[in-house]
Amino acid sequence: MIRFAPCKINLGLHVISKRADGYHNLETCFYPVPWYDIVEVIPSQRTQFTISGSTIPGDATANLCLRAYELLQPVYTLPAVSIHLHKVIPTGAGLGGGSSDGAHVLRALNDLFELNLSQTELCILAEKLGSDCPFFLFDEPMMGTGRGEILRPAPISLTGYFLVVVKPPIHVSTAEAYRGIVPKMPAFSLREILAEPVTTWRQRLVNDFEHSVFSKYPELEEIKNNLYDLGACYAAMSGSGSAVFGIFTTPVALHDQFNAATFWAGELSS
Repeated sequence: MIRFAPCKINLGLHVISKRADGYHNLETCFYPVPWYDIVEVIPSQRTQFTISGSTIPGDATANLCLRAYELLQPVYTLPAVSIHLHKVIPTGAGLGGGSSDGAHVLRALNDLFELNLSQTELCILAEKLGSDCPFFLFDEPMMGTGRGEILRPAPISLTGYFLVVVKPPIHVSTAEAYRGIVPKMPAFSLREILAEPVTTWRQRLVNDFEHSVFSKYPELEEIKNNLYDLGACYAAMSGSGSAVFGIFTTPVALHDQFNAATFWAGELSS
């Protein structure tokens, strides 16, 4: 069974307060982007996990694809499987690629072995893999609160807009990004801001991580400014970085503006 695991961008990200459990309360809008990793899950004589494509740092045994299988296996006595991940989405980018991979392995196992798990049950499992994993069980924009795991449909569509995502050779760890954050209540709710035309977002729609991350990596702010110079009606960093995206009303020719960067460009359809 093959799954195409998309990434996401964050349309606004408010870090509201520090929680007693050490996490933070957030408000964000997760928006799916058709830039995919490819995950294959098939029955096998022994459980194995292999990777091709882009290099993934760290221990492969801690990969969320394998952890997703290990969550379900003892509960449902699953047979051995072979999981292969072809990695395309950049890591350390704030695009949620690893979370998407884990969530789509859960979806594949549910279908492959006819476990008949509901979306609610899958969300409970996905939350154990990561705060943004539940989002990737849905195929539509979602508002995220709590740690990002409390989800509601987002009243927004960017169908017909064109997106450019730029990932320079910079890795921003989530822990590093949070160290520079001072939580605060936003002046306006994200839902209220997103209800306004995209052309107004530049003045009001913010990612709270940008201030501290840009101060350490000014190249990211330069990319954001370059996207505006190219005609973006809105540009921002995604999540805790380091990918930066721009939303355009027409296709854009990138030429050589983003040397040494990985980028994706295409039309949005949701």
